[in-house]
Amino acid sequence: MLGLIAAEKLHALYPGDAEGALALKFNALARQDACAQAANAAGLADHIILAQSEIVSGGRRKAAILAGTCEAVIAALYLDGGMNAARQFVERYWTDAFATLDRDMRDPKTALQEWAQGRKEFPGAPTYNVVRREGPDHQPRFWVEVRVAGHEPTIGEGSSKREAEQAAAKTMLSRLGLV
Repeated sequence: MLGLIAAEKLHALYPGDAEGALALKFNALARQDACAQAANAAGLADHIILAQSEIVSGGRRKAAILAGTCEAVIAALYLDGGMNAARQFVERYWTDAFATLDRDMRDPKTALQEWAQGRKEFPGAPTYNVVRREGPDHQPRFWVEVRVAGHEPTIGEGSSKREAEQAAAKTMLSRLGLV
């Protein structure tokens, strides 16, 4: 349901956008983080029934759990109240996500890779390496270093390797004056 509603709204808001631009916007709306943010905005975390071990490990803050809950609520709204009920929920709780669609929709890793590979001097893709990992398996922290030929490396931190890579790329882009 979310995909259909997001696609319809994107088509109405951006009728002249190319398919590639719309795909980036669609992905921003349908990704796990957007669903988790909507779940938080709707106050769903307090209503999730979790095992005690999941509660202790911070399950109410985990993006995967929040996103899955949000998608289930959208499906339940559709089954109980039809497309209009589901659409109202999405339009209400994705307001912030829709508001950010006018900016560059590329994630930092993609933007850094495109910039690095487009250079005439020192062309090549960025490389990422985990330099540190801490915490228990259910709540890890990662530090990832990104290197681009001809530039000092930067380090990003996150609760997943992907999140740490994105943070490192964003720091590099900022250092390069590209954001």
